[in-house]
Amino acid sequence: MNICIDTIHTDDHHMSMRGDEVTYVTHQLLDPTLNPKQLGAYGEQYAAMWLQRRGYRILDRNWQTRYGEIDVVAMSPEGTLLFVEVKTRRSALYGVPQEAVTSHKRLRLRRASVQWLLAPEHRIAHNGVRFDVIAIIVRDGRVQLRYIPEAF
Repeated sequence: MNICIDTIHTDDHHMSMRGDEVTYVTHQLLDPTLNPKQLGAYGEQYAAMWLQRRGYRILDRNWQTRYGEIDVVAMSPEGTLLFVEVKTRRSALYGVPQEAVTSHKRLRLRRASVQWLLAPEHRIAHNGVRFDVIAIIVRDGRVQLRYIPEAF
């Protein structure tokens, strides 16, 4: 398993990812008045942009099924289809974000991914399927992103 960790400080986030949208989302993530739902939505947006900057093509976001939501569906530069669960937290007080992806959640994501794959509009060529997790912790004026490919 190859884990990637990026820490973006408020002063240097322009060096890692450029663009007005990235700047806006980063500043929104750092807003301490966000409620948990808003924090999660900005975390998902940030994660999708992070993937795009690394050559991934975003195919879908917040796709709803009876089994739950798929946060991000992406295609890797190598042609692997990714189903990405994004967890954003303000601290690790109750555990690191990726610990929130329980066995029950993983089962629901697998079932949701089958529904996504069966939809006629999603019939695309790919070189396999993978389940990844992006864990984001926002604290002390910085955004720390941990990318866990093949998380389950």
